[in-house]
Amino acid sequence: MKCFSIFTKDKSKNKKGVSSSAPELRNQSQSDNSALTRTSRSMPSPRSIPELYKEKEHNLRVFSLQELRDATNGFNRMLKIGQGGFGSVYKGTITPHSGRGDPIVVAIKKLNTQGLQGHKEWLAEVQFLGVVNHPNLVKLLGYCSVDGERGIQRLLVYEFMPNRSLEDHLFKRTSTLPWKTRLEIMLGAAEGLAYLHEGLEVKVIYRDFKSSNVLLDENLKPKLSDFGLAREGPTGDRTHVSTAVVGTYGYAAPEYVETGHLTIQSDIWTFGVVLYEILTGRRAVDRNRPTLEQKLLDWVKQFPPDSKRFSMIIDPGLRNNYSFSAAQKVGKLATSCLNKNAKERPTMSQVVESLKQAIQESEEGSSSVNQSSVASSSRTGRRSSSKV
Repeated sequence: MKCFSIFTKDKSKNKKGVSSSAPELRNQSQSDNSALTRTSRSMPSPRSIPELYKEKEHNLRVFSLQELRDATNGFNRMLKIGQGGFGSVYKGTITPHSGRGDPIVVAIKKLNTQGLQGHKEWLAEVQFLGVVNHPNLVKLLGYCSVDGERGIQRLLVYEFMPNRSLEDHLFKRTSTLPWKTRLEIMLGAAEGLAYLHEGLEVKVIYRDFKSSNVLLDENLKPKLSDFGLAREGPTGDRTHVSTAVVGTYGYAAPEYVETGHLTIQSDIWTFGVVLYEILTGRRAVDRNRPTLEQKLLDWVKQFPPDSKRFSMIIDPGLRNNYSFSAAQKVGKLATSCLNKNAKERPTMSQVVESLKQAIQESEEGSSSVNQSSVASSSRTGRRSSSKV
């Protein structure tokens, strides 16, 4: 999907041919973040992301460009595993920082300097992912920043996620993602967002929640990726952060699109969109469908979760292998996340609890179905033996 955005050009420059040091990263970003983190110099306030980053910057490894060339066999096209507005992502292999031990498989994002997303977004990823620490957020291992005679080079090195994204499993599938697995993936994603909203010294607005940014590890455990659009939330008595409108069409909250006012509730809206994607197996926007079905949120309005018609929108690929009551619960949760009044949307902690209940309901429904099957088989067996 295409992104819509308005970016300002970053004028900061590094010394040619030298990898950026962590202190230089801090200096470049100070002006971008200071206005978001202080309401008054006379009042104590939470530390900003750059300030928190100072404490943890030593955890990130600074790679040379040659190291990452070697890791990807010269950025070989055969190793490319992703493509976006930022540039390309490659599968690579690096040596441990100590130089001892087995090679580590990683994902390496190489910024396309001609693309929409520039240095500012790369810097946001370094700082946010350098600060956060949660099992449902992708781990940043290090970065490379070089301004040389051949131009600007900006790269990021992440842990490798072998099962690609939720988007790949929902829409580019060869087999259907099971119902309970979908709920568990959304629960993990919700826990990651709840941590960003409530688990740090500063509130973080993710701003780009969508199925393609939910990556899956070898056990299909989800991790949120791509923090280039993340922003610090409002502090003090401020209600929102004013920004240029960026994101992916079909996901962004209406009040944000209309006003540029970004809040924690903006993430709740986008979560509601993805909940409907996992329910229906349809994209938020799909131009290949009939006109009235192209925009997912417009289409699902015809099938309210508390009606019998709701079953008509459930992904046919599930072949009825799901709990209808749990699906209704998820549908109602999605609808509450999509409340036009942002203040009436649930918090991510409330979303987490609702999803746990839906998973439990699905397990109980599955258990009762299995018990019914066993009882039916037993009755059949008794009838057969009585005829002998």
